[in-house]
Amino acid sequence: MTGLYIWQKSEWPSFRWDGSRIAPLLLEAYRKKEFFLGRISMLDARAGIAASTSALEDEIISSSSIEGMVLDRDSVRSSIMERLGLSTEGLCNSDRSTEGAVSILIDAVENRNQALTRERLFGWHSELFPMGFSDGRRILAGRWRQGEMFVVSGHPGKEIIHYEAPPVDRVDPEMDIFLDYVNGHDGTDPLIKAAVAHFWFVSIHPFADGNGRIARTVSEMLLARAENSSHRHYSISSSIMRHRDEYYSTLEDCQKGTLDISAFIEYFLRMLLDAIKAAGDEIDEAMRKKGFWDSVKMRPLNERQVRLINRLFDGFEGKLTAEKWARIAKCSHSTALRDINDLIGKGILEEDGGNTRNAGYRLKVQS
Repeated sequence: MTGLYIWQKSEWPSFRWDGSRIAPLLLEAYRKKEFFLGRISMLDARAGIAASTSALEDEIISSSSIEGMVLDRDSVRSSIMERLGLSTEGLCNSDRSTEGAVSILIDAVENRNQALTRERLFGWHSELFPMGFSDGRRILAGRWRQGEMFVVSGHPGKEIIHYEAPPVDRVDPEMDIFLDYVNGHDGTDPLIKAAVAHFWFVSIHPFADGNGRIARTVSEMLLARAENSSHRHYSISSSIMRHRDEYYSTLEDCQKGTLDISAFIEYFLRMLLDAIKAAGDEIDEAMRKKGFWDSVKMRPLNERQVRLINRLFDGFEGKLTAEKWARIAKCSHSTALRDINDLIGKGILEEDGGNTRNAGYRLKVQS
């Protein structure tokens, strides 16, 4: 590794990668993605919409979390539902910054085939910073950065510089080349292109803030193009958030290395696979729930019992007892026990060990 950043190399930005190293992951990504999307297509319309909106929520919240920003899930959900023309009854109102984060992702995937231009990027940036402030400091929203850009960590006076972006006078011409790549058709595999564009954008770091979130939005746009669908059913940012330290270390290593960015492409594909698996697990759970409710639909249940069953599906902490249920449902112990015994009689619950006084209960596997 030399002391130069990759944008200082004479061959920049001629990125390259080791095809033999990437090929197994790429093949697995296509195989798993095709199988996953096939399963998604089997869901009914309502379940499909729920899966898509959940993935959008996860992507928006996680992409912000990677940068240390916390968004309220209810606010994100409300904004998504409103943008998609779905009912927001019972949901809270969303705030302006949340609406901006939702707006750019939905624009990216719904208008995936539209050219990515300066004006579009400026619009995205303005949506992220509607008041022109970031962490209490004023920034130029909707314009390229006007100063030097360093990626640092540590306390004031003891900062560690991880990366220095290209100087201001290079931002505009660098973005020209980047946009030509994103909008062009050079034969690069679509999944690799999404990874390269992500790495390339954060390496230029064209904005004063929000570069990571916009880079991930560009990747989402390219993945939506590859699938020719505006429906997102998995969240790569959620996987990146779970492996955030590796994300930053891989970026830093590649930005200080050669123009061979195989390591970052490999990381991106692993996160894609991780995201597809996580989404698949959620689909499995949703289908298990649906199968369960289908199997008991002829057995009338009261509101408390429905709530109890949903709590068990969602992962009840510890052992369910009549005492705990009485406290959660705000009913008497005798009512809780009556609800539970009724569910046992209907073959929905079964005892889970313990004595009569402190018996525990669990869902019975439906045949």
